[in-house]
Amino acid sequence: MKLSPLPTATTVSSPLNLHLISLQAFVFRCPSPVPVRTSFGIMRDRPAVFVRAESAEGHVGWGEIWCNFPACGAEHRVRLLETVIAPLLLHKDFEDPAQAYLLATQKTEILALQTGEPGPLAQVISGVDLALWDLCARRANLPLFRLLGGTQTSVPVYASGINPDGPLDMVKRKHAEGYRAFKLKIGFDDKQDIENINSLRNWLGDQASVMADVNQAWRVDHALNMLPQLESFNLAWLEEPLRTDSIASQWLQLHKATNTPLAAGENLMGQASFEKAIDMKTFGVLQPDFAKWGGISGCWPVIQKIRESGTRFCPHYLGAGIGLMASAHVLAAAGGDGMLEVDANDNALRSLLAPPFANVANGSIELDETPGIGVTPDLVALEKLI
Repeated sequence: MKLSPLPTATTVSSPLNLHLISLQAFVFRCPSPVPVRTSFGIMRDRPAVFVRAESAEGHVGWGEIWCNFPACGAEHRVRLLETVIAPLLLHKDFEDPAQAYLLATQKTEILALQTGEPGPLAQVISGVDLALWDLCARRANLPLFRLLGGTQTSVPVYASGINPDGPLDMVKRKHAEGYRAFKLKIGFDDKQDIENINSLRNWLGDQASVMADVNQAWRVDHALNMLPQLESFNLAWLEEPLRTDSIASQWLQLHKATNTPLAAGENLMGQASFEKAIDMKTFGVLQPDFAKWGGISGCWPVIQKIRESGTRFCPHYLGAGIGLMASAHVLAAAGGDGMLEVDANDNALRSLLAPPFANVANGSIELDETPGIGVTPDLVALEKLI
């Protein structure tokens, strides 16, 4: 399937041009009753950085910057926006958000090399880009997915972030809420990992979608030893069994050793990295994270290539509600057989800002016709969560 190109000033009736007078970032944290475990660290609270963009005409849009790790990262990204990115974009004329994204990216390329911080800078630019597309959709009085050329309102979702301790209890809870696909975190203890997956498969049955996320924890030999043990569970995919920077031949070894689709993408950065991953033909699923790299402007051409290659496109997301809503709109616009990741753990910064996800029915949520991403944060109410 060929996606529609991103809308430009010449392809939509409503203007996409921008003259920004304000770019602000806000940090929020809420307690995490159950810390989220990964192979490389634990999230003991839930941080979020929201971006507010305002145009000269008074239109406002909202975005979100990825900030899960390290724990101090949220405040650092706010300072990057205030001191680096905002001065580049304010009080200038842009034809569309993609032009602003390109300028911010190009103007910070050398700085990213000098500081060794290409990730944090890309994350800030991504959050700003999400805010600019939301702003344009609100100004056009269209939901974001329609501005991007989409027509479907239903978005398939799956429950993610399921910890290795007592995962079946969480799966039962999310199943009762309407979820029909589940991703378990593994990479901690081989025996426990197998027992956990087995318990989920036995309870869910053979047809339910079960995925496993290793979070880059294994080396090649370890992964090759685990693959035969996982084969019988019919996983929808195995995510990041190796480090993201593993060489192509190592990914090829795993691909040849299993029928389970391999997945990656949340830690890839740049169009060239995704094109290389596509060309390797070792991944069955690719997972860009719009709040981590690319926003919509950078990721849309990547999504096009993923779809054209026949690879499954499933956006990665593990943050608060603003980014989740933006991700839902992008997946709705892109179409295909992908599912959107939804953190299964309690997070008020997500639930308060992503109301459609309170109504999961048979594994999907429904977007409505509210302009933009469909939600505006109440900053005063969010302050009470801190």
